[in-house]
Amino acid sequence: MIRPLELFIGLRYTRAKRRNHFISFISFVSIIGIFLGVAVLITVLSVMNGFGKELRDNILGVVSHLTITQSGQQLKDWQSVTKKVEQYPEVTGAAPYVLGQGMLVKKGAVKGIMVRGIVPEREKQVSELHNSMRDGKLADLKPGEFGMIIGSGLTWKLDLEVGSYVSLIIPQALSTPAGIMPRFRRFKVVGVFDAGMWEYDSGLALIHMDDAATLYRIQSGASGLRLRVKDLYQAPELAIRIQSDLGFEYRTSDWTRERANLFRAIKNEKRIMLMIMFLVVVVAAFNIVSTLIMVVTDKQSDIAILRTLGLPPGSIMKVFMVQGTIIGVFGTVMGVAGGLLLSYNISEVITFVETVFNFSVLPADIYQISKLNADIYPQDVITVASGSFFISFFATLYPAWRASRVEPARALRYE
Repeated sequence: MIRPLELFIGLRYTRAKRRNHFISFISFVSIIGIFLGVAVLITVLSVMNGFGKELRDNILGVVSHLTITQSGQQLKDWQSVTKKVEQYPEVTGAAPYVLGQGMLVKKGAVKGIMVRGIVPEREKQVSELHNSMRDGKLADLKPGEFGMIIGSGLTWKLDLEVGSYVSLIIPQALSTPAGIMPRFRRFKVVGVFDAGMWEYDSGLALIHMDDAATLYRIQSGASGLRLRVKDLYQAPELAIRIQSDLGFEYRTSDWTRERANLFRAIKNEKRIMLMIMFLVVVVAAFNIVSTLIMVVTDKQSDIAILRTLGLPPGSIMKVFMVQGTIIGVFGTVMGVAGGLLLSYNISEVITFVETVFNFSVLPADIYQISKLNADIYPQDVITVASGSFFISFFATLYPAWRASRVEPARALRYE
């Protein structure tokens, strides 16, 4: 246990001006190193958290928490399946869909897309697309009118807007007197959505499910059933239960399975960044070692006098542990404050960097999102602060041990 005398001497050594200004400079560098390491580490972890959350929210705003399909065929009686799954208290909404592929063609420009046939009234129960509408609304999709809602990325790729007409070619053949021709249909753009995910904004089109069934020649039924649950993290467990209750001919899939590789990669990247950035703190801790070794050399006569006055080696060791720990604590506290400040203002920082250097930090076609917010987890801050403190503390042990081994007679010989 550190006594008041050891604490007093350690604090005095920390505050005192040094005969060797280089030692003071190294102490300053040690504090700045820990400050930068902790601040950058908290910011990076918060940005990674925000990136994962933004990506997850954007994905789940378009895709469903849980999907039910029928093995090798269409979900013919989706109405009865809907009644069964709606009896689960965890399920908050269910919507059928027809899914297909196609190419949009407008004045020679061609873009491959996924086509999703929906029932507008039910779609609101399982996705957030109704809140992502930039122009029009889901209710503008009416059966038999062949209207289409497209992502914002398709508007400029194909020069489309609400009221424009576009041809949809699907990968099904049509036999005509002129030979085999691909099937196509002319659609009117009745709305534009902006989901915040480039994958969907530039590659997804919504039409009414009845129109999709006509286009893709689905006699009855749907491609599958999309569900939303109260707690999205319960979706994997619920998928297993529904699969068991419905029988082997049905297949269930939840959002964690469909995007498992993506979210696993984000988690692994966060761990790697944590280890890499902690190395910055470790490097700064080596500066503490260097500082204390030089202080011990500079203060050998003081140590000898304290030993002569009866201060035991253990107390000498604690004096220098106090000094080194104060450097670590000061740098850690500054780093936590700086990291939190930077994390809370990361959007403004990114905007400033993009404006000054004229480049996009997060290209939407690469990172799938167009904006980034930090999400600060208290446990991350505690982990970083604790890790920095303990690294700084352990960095004091060797120099403090060397100080405790100073022999008074040898140190005072030339004084």
